[in-house]
Amino acid sequence: MSENSTHVSFTGSIPKNYDTYLGPLLFEFSAADMARRVAEAVDGPASVLEVACGTGISTRHLAGALPEGSRIRATDLNPAMLEHAASVNGDLPGVTYAQADALDLPLDDAAFDAVVCQFGIMFFPDKPKGMSEMARVLKPGGVLALNTWDSIAENPTVGVVMRVIERFFDSDPPRFLDLPFGMHDVDEGRRLFREAGFDAVDVTHVAETVECTDYHAPARGFITGNPTVLEIEQRGTVGVDDILAAAAAELESEFGPAPTGLRFQEIVYLALKPGRAA
Repeated sequence: MSENSTHVSFTGSIPKNYDTYLGPLLFEFSAADMARRVAEAVDGPASVLEVACGTGISTRHLAGALPEGSRIRATDLNPAMLEHAASVNGDLPGVTYAQADALDLPLDDAAFDAVVCQFGIMFFPDKPKGMSEMARVLKPGGVLALNTWDSIAENPTVGVVMRVIERFFDSDPPRFLDLPFGMHDVDEGRRLFREAGFDAVDVTHVAETVECTDYHAPARGFITGNPTVLEIEQRGTVGVDDILAAAAAELESEFGPAPTGLRFQEIVYLALKPGRAA
């Protein structure tokens, strides 16, 4: 498997925790925004490839937004994430799931009207290769849509949790969260599109304030809904529950008593593949 090993470590209880705690906080608003943009970009029923579909939140929003008769091929490298997506989404019209490596897609050239990747490219160990593969399977005139998270400064909830985690370790603290929140340089994003053969890319910063009724939910999401929990357990020097309690308390200290609103910001990229649609 050629994708980053942390990406395939979304196993055990991680997919469920990811979907339960991070889904409502991070992925629902961003998936709805992405689905709307893709639906507006396609012309009639479309064939859509979703790369790194995770637990299927984006898949569900795409299925609800695309024109009737559209087909979605939802892929992920991780079987556990795919199984969870299929389970929670049930039968969605036109949706099929398949395991696929984003760096070596087992798909024909120019096979899709749109390719969508929600918060996946940050995990690709070879981002130019991943971009090249997504461009390869896209029809001329088709749309490539992907998003990344903006910086920790623009996503302060994540910064608070990271700060708490670091306090529990004298050295070598778990650093997984650096990865999903580390690709916020728009110039880098534009360069990846340009090198993949796209003439122009539309870039939009999207911010959302999400209601939080209990700080234990974001604490559990950012600690147990991703491989951070594996890093903590591997070190074996502190209990996960101790960090969870400290993170929830620190979030309340930082943002005030719940319920409150927590702000998150993403970067959305959309581009059309040069050439005339068939």
